[in-house]
Amino acid sequence: MTAPQFDGLVAVVTGGASGIGAAIVARLREHGAIVAVLDRDIAHADTAVSAFHADVSDRRSVDAAMASVGERFGRIDILVNNAGIGAQGDITANDDDEWARVQSVNVTGIARTSAAAMPWLRRSPSAAICNIGSVAAIVGMQQRALYSATKGAVVALTRAMAADHLREGIRVNAVNPGTVDTEWVARLLGSAENPAAERAALEARQPHGRLIEALEVADAVLYLVSPLSRSTTGTCVEVDGGMAALRLRPAAG
Repeated sequence: MTAPQFDGLVAVVTGGASGIGAAIVARLREHGAIVAVLDRDIAHADTAVSAFHADVSDRRSVDAAMASVGERFGRIDILVNNAGIGAQGDITANDDDEWARVQSVNVTGIARTSAAAMPWLRRSPSAAICNIGSVAAIVGMQQRALYSATKGAVVALTRAMAADHLREGIRVNAVNPGTVDTEWVARLLGSAENPAAERAALEARQPHGRLIEALEVADAVLYLVSPLSRSTTGTCVEVDGGMAALRLRPAAG
């Protein structure tokens, strides 16, 4: 894809200062978009983009940041709801406060940012929202009860939003990554009893035998928010090395 398709379009990426979000920011910029980052910690955001402090678990914070983006650029055409947090354990592992906190970020956070951006998106000729879900939404994974529940909600919310806003000209899709090689995963591996064995297990869980690269997720987002994909809405794209759909026989020894 070439730069002109995004020329003049303003994209907002939540959680865009690091990890998958930073990769999405880089790809959008490479292809001509004007990008604004919303993040709790903007210290490490790309200095070539405008960064706004926002906590997606706080509606007032989100509303203020989105208004600032709209006022600065005069439009918002694309919203990538990337901000999210993890949780580990089965259903006995997380108390009610943790359930509320993770759902507030991973699910209601999407509703908050999308609602704040909606007045601008309704005026855009190329309006698109892309939510970042997870393969955990559609496959059973051990020790991810709370996280999986929130990402399942992201898939349901994506399709509901797509139905609600289709006739307003706003497309809504999602990307469901497998395990991505990010700083967050590196921290999880670092806390394991045997980091090398844990990494090998994560790699083996994905049929293509490796962790996903953040830019691979970003490339899927780029397609879904591009004006070239104007007939694609209500879709969830797995970027997971085949984890959701493939069942390979063990390799011959």
